[in-house]
Amino acid sequence: MAERIEISDSQDVNFETNVARAVDALREGRLIIAPAEHAYVFVADAFNHGAVKKMHILRGDTLGVAAQVIVGDVKTATGITHEFGPTITSICEKFWPGLLTVNIAPAQGLVWDLGDARSLDEIAIRVPSAKFLRAVSLSAGPLAIAAATRAGQAAKRKGSLFPALDADYAFFFDAGELPEGLLSTVISVKSDGVTLKRAGAISLADLRTVTPNIAVPA
Repeated sequence: MAERIEISDSQDVNFETNVARAVDALREGRLIIAPAEHAYVFVADAFNHGAVKKMHILRGDTLGVAAQVIVGDVKTATGITHEFGPTITSICEKFWPGLLTVNIAPAQGLVWDLGDARSLDEIAIRVPSAKFLRAVSLSAGPLAIAAATRAGQAAKRKGSLFPALDADYAFFFDAGELPEGLLSTVISVKSDGVTLKRAGAISLADLRTVTPNIAVPA
């Protein structure tokens, strides 16, 4: 039976206890539902194939859809990716934690399947500014996340009816109604440079304060 736990990003005396609960559940191969910046998300251990698969089944994702990867800091990102050079490091150090998603090649030898049968040459990775989700990732390691809705539906900013039975997840960490906000900005990192794929909360002008060498598709 899933348990609903109220959390707060303020000085919550139970914060560390709740992070530990989340981490224990993830390490047991279970899913949790937690708040990102502007939506509730399913969360799984990124290296647990069964948990990630279950998340995709609950959402009704088509084959080949990959979950986003959440990490707790830039150092962790450099350990699981291939093209993390000085430029992208500088960009991420400025805009992480925050709404910047980086599409980048994973490091060789990673034993995971984010839902794409390991067929994609990129993973989408981010360090969230959502305090609870970031704390869980810092303790548990890389997390696979996806909006806690059926595929194609709008993300949920407040909890109640998720596309899952109580037995499908361990905890719902309820932070109340989440604020509206822009989507994350997405950049793609290749050996030949950085390309803006989607403008969002971070503008192209903001990115170019770090480096002017960011391409924009025609």
